[in-house]
Amino acid sequence: MTESPHIPNQRPETGNQPADWENHAPESLGDQVRHAVIWRSGSQIVAQLVMWASTFLVIRILSPADYGLFAMTQVVLVLLAMLDGYGLASGLIQQREVTKRQIRQLFGMLILLNLGLALAQVALAPWAAAYYRQPRVADLLRWQALLYLPTPFIALSYAQLCRRMDFKRQAQVFTIASIASAAAALAGALAGLGVWTLVLAPIVLFSVRAIGMTIAAGGLVRPSFDFRGAATLARYGSLMALGSFFWFVQSQADIFIAGRQLTAHDLGLYSTALFLTQIFVSKFVPPLNEVAFSAYARIQHDDAAVASAFAKSVRIIMIAAMPFYLGLAVTAEPLVLTVLGEKWRATIPIVHLLAFAMPFMTVQVLFTPACDARGRPGIGVWNGATGSVIMVAAFLIGVRWGPTGLAWAWIGGYPLYLAVSAWRSLPVIGLPARGLIAAILPAGVAAAAMAIGVTLLRAALPPLAPIVELAILVAAGAALYGVWMLAFARGAVIELAALVFRKRLPAQAC
Repeated sequence: MTESPHIPNQRPETGNQPADWENHAPESLGDQVRHAVIWRSGSQIVAQLVMWASTFLVIRILSPADYGLFAMTQVVLVLLAMLDGYGLASGLIQQREVTKRQIRQLFGMLILLNLGLALAQVALAPWAAAYYRQPRVADLLRWQALLYLPTPFIALSYAQLCRRMDFKRQAQVFTIASIASAAAALAGALAGLGVWTLVLAPIVLFSVRAIGMTIAAGGLVRPSFDFRGAATLARYGSLMALGSFFWFVQSQADIFIAGRQLTAHDLGLYSTALFLTQIFVSKFVPPLNEVAFSAYARIQHDDAAVASAFAKSVRIIMIAAMPFYLGLAVTAEPLVLTVLGEKWRATIPIVHLLAFAMPFMTVQVLFTPACDARGRPGIGVWNGATGSVIMVAAFLIGVRWGPTGLAWAWIGGYPLYLAVSAWRSLPVIGLPARGLIAAILPAGVAAAAMAIGVTLLRAALPPLAPIVELAILVAAGAALYGVWMLAFARGAVIELAALVFRKRLPAQAC
């Protein structure tokens, strides 16, 4: 389907008539996706550059123990946040037609859900503190409950803007919110707030984002607490929430298991190494998945189009992901010493190991939006359940060897998790396994060649300051990767250039 996106009219209404849609000027879905990717990923790069500059400065000021305490609170926060209603918002995006009444019902559901979650987190706070044997965890969790208050406004506006494929306004809001959050984090660290800096920054981020997204979506919507006729939306949201639960288990099991067995200092080392290696998959892939979900939903009944779009998205994302991860693995030492400082030296072997596991995670998270958009959220649920079993078992074994053992657990568990997910998801997407491998292979081979070259170069270099060594290795790696891609994977490069510069692919590159 290539019809124009629908724009809901935000005027008050009283019936159950379809929302008053307004059509854009004709624009192909390909152009819409291109604009969405550029705005969403481009703004993400700008926002993350600001956030990283602040984050790495804050890491230098705070201690590993501060990050260990913060990581403990994230287990509870992520557990409850999976019920915050984004699954309901995704249901609104996936539907072909949406009424104004459904929009109001969604807002009512979001408000009730998040108020309940805030109260639940306050109630769970002392229990979490007792489990970790860290009394400060309770106070941190009580203040973090404020994050649920702006969430309904963000989730509703997100759904409305995604239905329009309007990622430009989202991008602008995200950038402004990121700048505000980064400023708050840096100010808090310099003021000596310690771990409370890590609580303050997200509250500022969510608050600014809620205000900006509401304005971008067209203003406030009057909530409805009459949920008659909302069973389909609730059912879809419930499946999404169940999938999120299993994602929580696999993504937070390491912290939950290690938080009781490791010191706050060691947990801080591990969680910071995980943050560094997951920058790409956690910061850049999610916004691309948002665009992909909206696009897949528009073509969900065209099997060939969905399969082709999925293969293309994997190919393009891995062009950026593979050199990032393998480059991180071979430059872990100068990178950590340059960015984080000498007191974080113990994270170097952890970063080195985790970087090899992240390509598997990156591919795995791409399955869910394609399956969800095709009306099969149950696939993501089963994949999540599988991942939960595999990763929990891996972490229970790996934690015996401390933070390094947890890193090995990622390397051992995630390839198996990816294989099972691919076996279950690819038939729904319509792409054979060989198509997935072909999409990954060009970037994978080029990145491996780059990693070998950078490793040999590093061995030949004389002792240098970490920042100088890092600059040389990054420059050499980028040059080697670029030359290899142009020589042996020119089609993938042309495809990426066509997306960015809005050019049609030559016949031989199609």
